Amino acid sequence: MTESVHAPPRLCRPLVLACLIGAGLAPASAFDTHRAAIKQFIAYMGEHDSFDARKLRKLLATAQSRQAIIDAMDKPAEKTLPWYQYRTIFLNEKRIQLGADFWLAHRRELESSSARTGVAPEYVVAILGVETYYGRQTGRFRVIDALATLAFDYPARAKYFRSELEQFLLLTRDFGIKPLQAMGSYAGAMGAPQFMPSTYRRYGLDASDNGRIDLWTDWPDVFDSVAYFLKEHGWNTGAPVMSDAIVAPYGLAAPDERALELSDTVASLEAEGLHIDAAPAPDAPAMLIAADEADGVHWRVGYGNFYAITRYNHSPLYAMAVTELAAAIKRRVRAAAALP
Repeated sequence: MTESVHAPPRLCRPLVLACLIGAGLAPASAFDTHRAAIKQFIAYMGEHDSFDARKLRKLLATAQSRQAIIDAMDKPAEKTLPWYQYRTIFLNEKRIQLGADFWLAHRRELESSSARTGVAPEYVVAILGVETYYGRQTGRFRVIDALATLAFDYPARAKYFRSELEQFLLLTRDFGIKPLQAMGSYAGAMGAPQFMPSTYRRYGLDASDNGRIDLWTDWPDVFDSVAYFLKEHGWNTGAPVMSDAIVAPYGLAAPDERALELSDTVASLEAEGLHIDAAPAPDAPAMLIAADEADGVHWRVGYGNFYAITRYNHSPLYAMAVTELAAAIKRRVRAAAALP
């Protein structure tokens, strides 16, 4: 599976375990830099990236391996909750109101970003709302601990996380980020948008034009970087994101949501007996989405912009939550007579 931008959103279930994990109180151990894998990594970065081997050895000796990180990786919300439970985490009164307040507080910067990128403000705000509660919860793990733990003590994903650890170390060298102070998620995702290091380096923008890219506290940088990511993954200004749909009585086979590809069109889905609300052009690329509700499966159709959101996190639940939260926030802002 192609990697997401960030770690899956964190959940506090059960509460006691989550508090222990979030606070980093679970047992931790220092890395032995004489381990073969670590020695090879240090040698690789020295040769490939001209990274000072002595400095890197010292950094990795300071990092700590945490079992809590591995435990969190094994239980992402998108793989353990049905849609109707997942939805309630992100679609609630507090998150909607905070999103509207956040939009109004940063209205000028969001409108400027939207004018530059073509991405509507509500989707940028909603992604930040799902990811970090609008920048309030950017992670309690040291990024170096998270990435080193997964790079060297999590064999199933070691190759990917060694690459991200490399990107993080280059990020600290090239962007002036302090490697032992940067905090993030259990998977090493950083800042208000929860970008993984490779994504930070590739899609991070200096919208403030101050010579640095700060995705923790510089909101113009954050807004443009999120929007640029979506744009680079196919976001089409003004195009629809998702529609409700009704399946014909004889039904349809459940989609393979592991693929998350635009493998159908509006016309091909309608030809199979799907009625799509407010459908766009018949040739519009589309994907069928099954949403598990308490009363059974409900159906959605996602379009190109929905697919762009799934590049941020490869989960239809995530993209549905972002889409519904964006709409709810926009309605709330309009109700305040702040938008036409």
